[in-house]
Parts: sequence; structure tokens; C-alpha cells
Amino acid sequence: MTTENLKEIAGKYGTPSFLFDEKALKTRLRAIKEIVGDKVTLCFSIKANPFLIPAMREVTERLEVCSPGELDICKNLGVAPERIVYSGVNKTEDNVRDAAEYGVGIYTAESLKHVLLLNDEGKRIGKALPVLLRLNGGSQFGMSKEDLFKVLEKRDSLDGIEIKGIHYFVGTQRKKLTQQQKELTMLKDLYDEIEKTYGIRLEKLEYGPGLPVPYFDTEDFSDTLAPVKEISDALKETATWCDLTVEMGRFFTSECGYYLTKVMDIKSGEDTNYCILDGGMNHLTYLGQIMGMKIPVIHKLEAENREDIDVEINNTFGEAELCGNLEDGAADYALCGSLCTTADVIVRQIRLQDLKIGDILAFCNVGAYSVTEGIYLFLSRTMPRILLAKEDGSIVVARDFTESSVLNYQSKQ
Repeated sequence: MTTENLKEIAGKYGTPSFLFDEKALKTRLRAIKEIVGDKVTLCFSIKANPFLIPAMREVTERLEVCSPGELDICKNLGVAPERIVYSGVNKTEDNVRDAAEYGVGIYTAESLKHVLLLNDEGKRIGKALPVLLRLNGGSQFGMSKEDLFKVLEKRDSLDGIEIKGIHYFVGTQRKKLTQQQKELTMLKDLYDEIEKTYGIRLEKLEYGPGLPVPYFDTEDFSDTLAPVKEISDALKETATWCDLTVEMGRFFTSECGYYLTKVMDIKSGEDTNYCILDGGMNHLTYLGQIMGMKIPVIHKLEAENREDIDVEINNTFGEAELCGNLEDGAADYALCGSLCTTADVIVRQIRLQDLKIGDILAFCNVGAYSVTEGIYLFLSRTMPRILLAKEDGSIVVARDFTESSVLNYQSKQ
């Protein structure tokens, strides 16, 4: 996406909007596949961005679902059930039954309770459900090694499931890549121990390396595929002793997304210039929170009629000086959203050249999480339009501007 592309799309489709570039996404995925090789299966964790499911099922073999709602999305899109990995830390009997009736390809068991739920459903339908036992990695997810071994000890009495392997994921944005290499060695040792202790060789491993992506202006964007290149040999070696699936979300999708928001007002107060946007913290997040002290990659797109309101303001009130205005027309701004809370500061200080009301700011690298992770119901503001840039250059509206007010109060008096 060039700045001219972004400017044209913002002008035609309005703001605030998310734009996801499917061509760039697929290009990245094909590059990753070439790096890791054909023996490694790729799985997209759809929680990163469910709007990308249609594109991602063309370039990944598996889709990980972590909630009943995500499964419903896959059903509505006609995702082949055998390609779905049904995960999630909180499964109920109804959830498992719904997934089994759809024909989900494989399930994760994150606790002894999950094992029993899946086993009961398998016996009910008369078909052993394929299961990955999720190993705890230091969080609330997965089961301890001791519990995992208890399941293996009782496997002969669990005729409603078929234990296929292990699922292991620790976290995201993990920059010390020696950790992933150590984990893969640990998992190989674990598989060997299981074979020695129980006489079975587990065939599958679903592994989430949590590779890092850059977001902010101080980070290195020169080769954002470098992390997967660095651990590719370890992944290829792992694929020689198991059927390896690499599961990721953020690393796959972050680069393909843009958030387009319009400058609605500019003012100064107490040595700070404020730029008010028509979006805000309710839409835009990086790493699960507003990172106000850090500066993401932002493109400023000049509006066609940007001078009109400035002329009217200057004619009425006289020309106002920005705080710390520089001779070249640049100034430092706090970028703030439309919410009535002092927390709605997207960037605390950024220098922008010749900023005017009506300009568009395009925030880059928001292809993962931001589109669903924001606090969208706060203050009942309109939810953003979701746009998909297709490989042929066309733009599809995946979701139109949506009013959140109807969700915040529905009863009639």
C-alpha cells in the first residue's frame, strides 16, 4: 500500500477504518512457508484477526479456534472442519458437542476436566476424538507435566479420545530466540521420555513460537522475517521426529493492517499541542494496550480541502500559534482520540510537518488483534469500517460502520 493508495481509500470509504492488505499478507505467508519448508504445517490462530480467515485459509493448512464464537465464524464462512484446531482454556460440554457435531479436525485438552469432556463426547458419538494434550508453559493455559502423564497412564480406559500429541505455547513477542530452540529440545526429550515410559510414540506437535514483530519507530524493520529464518533449522529438525504444526497469529498478520483516522481538531494548552482524531484508544491498540510513550509507524496523508476550516477559524478568531512551533512548519503533537477520558492518548508526543484539520493519519502494522481487541463499547461510539484490499486491487467492505449504542442499552421503558 502506497500513501496514495491509502489516501484514496480513506477518501472513498471514510474514517475511522481498518484496512487489511490481503496481497501483502499472502506474500508474507508464502515467504514463511518457503523458509520453514514443506514438512512444517502452518496454523493461523484466528483470534489475531478473524477478518483474515478467507485469505489465510488459502495460505495455511490449519486454523486455530479458541471460542464457540470463533467456531461460529468458521461455520458461517464454510471453513472445512477437518482443518480446525479447537482450542481454548474454558470448554463446556455444549462447546465440545457443538465442535464434534461440526466435525472439528483435532482438539486441545488443557486440563483433566477437558480430557473427560472430550472422552465423554467421543463415546457419545461412537468415534474417538483426536486430541492434543496441552502442556503448561508457566501460565493459566495447559496442564502440568504430572497431569499430562496421568492422562497417558489412563489412556487405555479413555476410549472416547485418541491422544495424537502435545500442544505447547508460552507467549507472544518473544525476542530471545534461544528460548524457542531450548523449548524444541525440551519437547523432543519429553516425547522420548513418553515413548520410553509408556511405549507410545506421539506423532503430532503443535508449537507456538511467539515470534516477535516490530511496531515502533525505534525498532528494526529491515527484515521482519528474520526471527523465523533464525529458528528455521530448529523447526526443520523438529519436523524429522514429529508431524510439526507451527501456530502463530501476530507474526503472520501484523504487517498487513492499517488504521485510518482523520484529524478532527488541533489546539494548544499548557505547552502541549493536541491533535484530536475521529478514532482513539477504543479502536487502536498495540501489544494489548495503548503505548502512548512509543511511536508506531504513521503516515500523514494530506486532505484535499484541508485549508478551509483553518481559514474560517483564523478569520474569526485570529491566527493561533502552536506551542513550540518550528520555522519549517513542524510541531510536536499529542495524538488523542474522541473518548471523554484522559487515558485516550494514542501517542504522547510525535513531530509532524504541517498538520491540518482534515488530514488522515494511517497507523501501520495493525493487522493483528487491534481490530477486535479495542474497548469498542466505551462511550457508545460508532465502530470502524473494516476494509479488505484484495489481490486484484479491489476493496471489499467486510463490515460497515456499526453503531455500538444498541449494545449498551436495549430495554425499552
